[in-house]
Amino acid sequence: MSTDTPPPAPSRRAAPNGARMAPLARLPVFFTLEGRRVVLAGGSEAAAWKAELLAAAGAELLVYAAEFCEDLLALASAPPAGAITLIARDWAPEDLVGAALAIGALEEEDDCARFRAAAQAAGVPVNVVDKPAYCDFAFGAIVNRSPLVVGISTDGAAPVFGQAVRAKIEAVIPQGFKRWAEAARQWRPAVQALELSYQGRRRFWERFTGAALEAPEEEPSEALKADLLADAQTGRSDSPRGSVALVGAGPGDPELLTLKAVRVLQSADVVLYDDLVAPAVLDVARREARKMLVGKTGYKPSCKQDDINALMVALAKQGKRVVRLKGGDPMVFGRAGEEIAEARKAGLPVEVVPGITAAQGAASRLATSLTHRDHARRLQFVTAHARDGKLPRDLDWGALADPAATTVVYMPQRTWAELAAKAMAAGLDPATPAIAIFAATRPQERQVPATVGTLAAALEQAVSDGATGPCLVLFGHALGEAPAFAALDGVDDAQAAQG
Repeated sequence: MSTDTPPPAPSRRAAPNGARMAPLARLPVFFTLEGRRVVLAGGSEAAAWKAELLAAAGAELLVYAAEFCEDLLALASAPPAGAITLIARDWAPEDLVGAALAIGALEEEDDCARFRAAAQAAGVPVNVVDKPAYCDFAFGAIVNRSPLVVGISTDGAAPVFGQAVRAKIEAVIPQGFKRWAEAARQWRPAVQALELSYQGRRRFWERFTGAALEAPEEEPSEALKADLLADAQTGRSDSPRGSVALVGAGPGDPELLTLKAVRVLQSADVVLYDDLVAPAVLDVARREARKMLVGKTGYKPSCKQDDINALMVALAKQGKRVVRLKGGDPMVFGRAGEEIAEARKAGLPVEVVPGITAAQGAASRLATSLTHRDHARRLQFVTAHARDGKLPRDLDWGALADPAATTVVYMPQRTWAELAAKAMAAGLDPATPAIAIFAATRPQERQVPATVGTLAAALEQAVSDGATGPCLVLFGHALGEAPAFAALDGVDDAQAAQG
């Protein structure tokens, strides 16, 4: 099969639920107000706060009120930008005609309703302070690194929570980003003059962003500008060259993604993902990226690995940045070696971004050490799923029966009973603590504590009861320290007492 065009076998379904984006309570937009007329009705302290915000955005602000508070009087004499004109009378409907925005700092319901009706008749977006029923739009909490501006809204549900989120973002966005955002605005005409391709512009701004993230408090220099422009001009005539990145999605909780994984996902053109990848992780990827389910599942119909390899290479040859997103860590039972070999064979650059493997995620949720010094001298990972879907024939049964080892079994659901039977025949104590974990670190996580001898039945019962998601089995005496087993011991003791 030619790899010049993508093969048809892998599914091209969109992200889960068929949607590219979850529903929004509010559409975040940013108004350009510099030099535009904005009407503000009211002279209170609430009006003064809105006046400062609007003037900072460069508005030509007309404030109508019978009286003005001291803050408004002081602000009008020295606005942060734009201009503020105080007009000592009540507003009139004709004052709103042609305005960019109409803001009311009004108290009485009749006044609020009249102001909204007049603004709507004039075709002007309206906001009445602290009166959501009369608002076309809302003011959110703001993080100001202008021209980099971050707006935060809770749709009026929890303003204090919104302020707390703003404070959190303030703490992590360097003040120096203001200079870098301003440099981006100033350098953009020079980049546009090069008439680069879309890929060329992307490369330029990604290099710019990398420099900003590496040294956020440094002044963007003319030397850096010249270097970035020269690099972009050199690569302008080159044919687009794609790349492949194998990225670990972790066990499911998106907060367990590495910073590098987030960066790579947000620069992707295409994301090829498995069923094991949690939907919340896909939300981290660049919104415009094409997300394609390639359906690698343990025991269901799925794409052939050869088809996935061919699709990955074909897309990268088209100049796209392809992210192969795998649950857990791509280098642990993820068939990464085959995909890396295919990409290298095609002459494509390959990057591997590690992730938290399922065993680490499970251990964190069990809150116990897999290498507890009193119980384990080594840790081993095995797969219970061979190429033919059956239990691998070359497992080291002596190692699996070792009482001083903690063993993590990947893809165990269909073959656990056989594995446990053979390990016990090789000397593994049936009373050894064992636990199955479904969907570790995800909201639907389910822990099934048992022993090596009883887990098969417990596992079957859990599936019957609706346990879903990626499954992992861990066994060994170190697992006996987990709180899940303390609860199980309590149940066993009670049952023994009743007997």
